[in-house]
Amino acid sequence: MPERSTRGAGPLVVVGDVLLDVDIVGTSSRLCPDAPVPVVEQAEERPRPGGAGLAALLAAAGGREVVLVTALADDDAGRRLRAMLERHLEVAAFHLHGGTPRKLRIRSGGQSVARLDAGEGQALDGPVGPRVTDAIAGAGSVLVSDYGRGVTRHRAVRSLLGELAADVPVVWDPHPRGAPPVPGVRLLTPNEEEAARLAAADGAEISGFGLSAAGRRGRHLGRAWGIGGVAVTLGSDGALLCDGSEAPFLAPAEPARGDSCGAGDSFAAGAAGALADGRALTAAVTEGVRWASEFVRAGAAAGLSARLTETGTARLVPERGEDARDVVERVRRAGGTVVATGGCFDLLHAGHVDLLQRARRLGDCLVVCVNSDASVRRRKGPTRPVTPAADRVRVLEALSDVDAAVVFDDDTPAPLLERLRPDVWVKGADYAGTALPEAETVRAHGGEIVLLPLLEGRSTTRLLSTTKGNAS
Repeated sequence: MPERSTRGAGPLVVVGDVLLDVDIVGTSSRLCPDAPVPVVEQAEERPRPGGAGLAALLAAAGGREVVLVTALADDDAGRRLRAMLERHLEVAAFHLHGGTPRKLRIRSGGQSVARLDAGEGQALDGPVGPRVTDAIAGAGSVLVSDYGRGVTRHRAVRSLLGELAADVPVVWDPHPRGAPPVPGVRLLTPNEEEAARLAAADGAEISGFGLSAAGRRGRHLGRAWGIGGVAVTLGSDGALLCDGSEAPFLAPAEPARGDSCGAGDSFAAGAAGALADGRALTAAVTEGVRWASEFVRAGAAAGLSARLTETGTARLVPERGEDARDVVERVRRAGGTVVATGGCFDLLHAGHVDLLQRARRLGDCLVVCVNSDASVRRRKGPTRPVTPAADRVRVLEALSDVDAAVVFDDDTPAPLLERLRPDVWVKGADYAGTALPEAETVRAHGGEIVLLPLLEGRSTTRLLSTTKGNAS
């Protein structure tokens, strides 16, 4: 369907409920003597904004001007939230009745051990003040992040959103306990469970799961609420856009392992930003999936907590060259084992795949250090590489056993390994008896070098030689 024009001059306004999320992160090696529960030691508190606050922070981290419209209580949690948010974006808040909602997760080894919820604050009808009114009226685009705490049910807020939806793109991230979207919403972004519950609440009996069920529920919600685009997010499978076309559009997710908490907020923020820039629904959904994948790869909500605690920065979406570092930091924070290997990987073959599979089994992540084009030429001669570095990295990162790939330009990977500091450095058995120039760097930081067996008769040089012989 044709896209409506966008006003586009104002900021992205995020409207919704804010929560204070706190991760208590530590290590655990024993059980409590009086109950079969783990003892979490060396615990560190990592607070962050949750709900609409997370969505707004993610949008601001992408370099966009953002205003957050929400309800805040005048309590310790509310003041902490305001202080964290106002460092990165404008906050226009009205009164929240009751305590600020708080969610506390106790985590060890990359897993949640327990979660405690507190604070039952609600945004009740009443005056919102000129700051809130002006913020919504001046929006160039809107992301509604509903967490069922009353902001989207507030009469004044709904009235302002309803007046705006005809002129600017509105993305509505719904909640089963929240309010229905106002007329004119451009894109609805429920996850699978939310889509099922919302459709059931509307009287639709749609059974099943997976793409087929998601498509039927998305189409039903679009018809029921008069919304041109419904993107049902499918976790690691991406997002399915139902926009009235004969067949829905699937935006597949990039491979990303890790904590997915907050990925839905990241998806909605990415999609809202793309619509604000005048892009089509399919492009917006694709951009949202990319944001969510990179958010998970960078450590997701736990990574955000660490960044806010350690640096105070809102830079959450990693640049392409930062993925390896982010993976290593996430695994190391969780107490896992970092494995790395390296090479040219020119013309990826079965021998490479076998080595990477074996290497990944040695730890909790695998980072591949890839020789740059110039580095390959110095090692292999002027006719190499056959495949440029960007393509080699893309192929490697498409493998399920590779968590990240990073290019280095030096003659040896030692400078890169000085930064990554892997626990295990993997080489092929053909290096047995060879003095590795990077060995001292690996062992200086407590790492170990492991040689793995190779598949016989597989090598890029041999493949190229065979190809050249056949061509002649």
